[in-house]
Amino acid sequence: MVFPQTRLRRLRRTPELRSLVRETEVLPRHLVLPLFVEAELDGSRPIDALPGVSRHSVDAAVAEAGEAAALGLGGVILFGIPSAKDEQGTEAWDDGGAVQLAARAIKAAHPGVVVITDVCLCEYTSHGHCGVLRDDGSVDNDASLELLARTAVSHARAGADVVAPSDMMDGRVGAIRRELDGEGFADVPIMAYSAKHASAFYSPFRDAADSTPAFGDRRGYQMDPANGDEALREVELDVAEGADIVMVKPALTALDLIWRVKQQTRLPVAAYQVSGEYAMIKTSSMDDRALALETLTALRRAGADIVITYFAKDAARWLAT
Repeated sequence: MVFPQTRLRRLRRTPELRSLVRETEVLPRHLVLPLFVEAELDGSRPIDALPGVSRHSVDAAVAEAGEAAALGLGGVILFGIPSAKDEQGTEAWDDGGAVQLAARAIKAAHPGVVVITDVCLCEYTSHGHCGVLRDDGSVDNDASLELLARTAVSHARAGADVVAPSDMMDGRVGAIRRELDGEGFADVPIMAYSAKHASAFYSPFRDAADSTPAFGDRRGYQMDPANGDEALREVELDVAEGADIVMVKPALTALDLIWRVKQQTRLPVAAYQVSGEYAMIKTSSMDDRALALETLTALRRAGADIVITYFAKDAARWLAT
């Protein structure tokens, strides 16, 4: 049946009617706020590469999590800034590390806040790669798995509700699942960065987290943005190994993949609106509010159940008005 265009126009006549027939909603509960935590910091320090975003002390991160809860956000995801780096990234699994301290403090102060923790080594290694290195400078995939699993367990022990491995090592979801189960954390879900592309959009994050590789790049273990079918195979492998939520990153350049992943897996799908996407909108001469809300709507329409975004707090306030 073909409906006259006038009927569709009538349904757009007033804001109330437009709301009544709207197909896609963006609500604060769909959004997750990234937090950079530096345990030795006093208060908060703005990040030049990310206007409006700061590094936080543990106390400041607790306050940010409380604000996120008050705004109705879906949760926070923690990224740690270590006090020292080494070849293996040992502070990643230190029970006194920034992420562990922040997770423990946030859950104590705000038990209802969903705390997700990024599991990777790049912020903690002196060389800036996501795994440990062989003598020739290449990443040793299998040797890295034990350290990533150890890190995930330390986060769960600190109170993390969800652990999110972002390293892109082969087999890391299975290794983390086995370690969590063996240590009594069978109920802690894994949100896997499953389709994570080697992207130019990560640059501001690397400045924020001091995680730029000291040499080379991450194309050997992150994905080629040109390969959509390969991305689906990576997702399938993570699901087979026990991933409970799968993520596509970056978001705006992968709307097609978000849709395909959702249709193929029927699992909760997360999309990370990454630092470069945020900075591009934030520094645009156009209306950042309108751009942010339009892009968040596009991500939800593509199939994202969860959107990690630096706009989370602002978007929650805008949606309330």
